[in-house]
Amino acid sequence: MNRSIKTAIAFAGAAGLIALAGCSADAGADASVLKNGDAQDVTIAVFNGWPEGEAVSHLWAAVLEEKGYNVELEYADVAAGFVGLSSGDYDINMDVWLPGTHAEYVEEYGDDIVDVGTWNTDATLSIAVNEDAPIDSLSELAENGDLFDNRIIGIEPGAGLTKITEENVIPTYNLDKFEFPTSSTAAMLTELKAATDAGENVAVTLWHPHWAYDALPIKDLADPEGALGEAEGLHTFSRTGFGEDYPTLNGWLENFEMETAPLDSLQNEMFGSGADASEYEDIVQTWIGENQEWVDGLTA
Repeated sequence: MNRSIKTAIAFAGAAGLIALAGCSADAGADASVLKNGDAQDVTIAVFNGWPEGEAVSHLWAAVLEEKGYNVELEYADVAAGFVGLSSGDYDINMDVWLPGTHAEYVEEYGDDIVDVGTWNTDATLSIAVNEDAPIDSLSELAENGDLFDNRIIGIEPGAGLTKITEENVIPTYNLDKFEFPTSSTAAMLTELKAATDAGENVAVTLWHPHWAYDALPIKDLADPEGALGEAEGLHTFSRTGFGEDYPTLNGWLENFEMETAPLDSLQNEMFGSGADASEYEDIVQTWIGENQEWVDGLTA
C-alpha cells in the first residue's frame, strides 16, 4: 500500500486557528499525473473521533490505491480540518454534516472550499442512554436527573453536536443543572461502555450512523421539541481547484452514494470488533472482497 496516515495538531491563537501538521502541498501543483488525467497524490482530511468519516475515507483510500493513486490520510480536529481544506493543505474531506452540524464552518470557509456532493442523507444527532434506562424522551430527563448523576457526557468541545447540545438541547429541556463535560469522542465511548457493562444509567451525545448502536445496549431519547434538528446529509468537500486537478476522481465523488446499512457494516468491522488502527487496512480489504460488486460501482 502507498497510503500514509498522519495526525494534525491544531492550536487556537488570537489570530485564529492554525493547523500545524505534516500536511502535503497542494496535490495538483507538482504531482505526477495518472492516465485518467488526475494528479497521482491525494490527501484526505479525516476528522478525529468521527468514525463514519474515518470508515469511508479508508474505503476510498483502498479503492484509489488500486487505481494507482498515492493516498495520504491526515487526521485533524474539525476546526483544523476546515482550515487545512480552505488553505489547500488537504484535498478533500468526506464528513461534512449539513445543513446543521458544520454549517458554521462552511459559512466561514465557504469561499475557499467546494461542496462536491452528498453521499448519505440519514445522519442524525441524538442523546443516547442505556437501553434499559427508565425514560424514553428528553422531556423526562430533567425530572430524572438523579438517575443519571445530573450529567450528559459530551464529545469534542468544538464539535457541532456539542454546540447544538449546549445552545438547543439543554435550554429546551430545562437541563441547566446538568453537568456537560466535553473532551473527546473516545473518552465518551469509554464511559458509555463502562456504564453499560456495569448496568448503570448513562446519557451521552451521539449520532447516527455510529457503530456503538450495534455494539452496545443503548437507545436514543425521543426529541419531541426537535432541538437536535432534522436528519442531515453527509457531504464531501474539496479545496478549490480540486475539480481541475482531479477531473476523474471529482466525478466519482460527485456520484458517490452509500446507504446507512453498508456504512454501518463497514464501521462495525473496523470499530466494533476492538481492532487496532493498524488493522484497518486489512479489515477494509476484507470488507471490499465481500462487497466487490458494489465497490466496483464506485468508479464505474
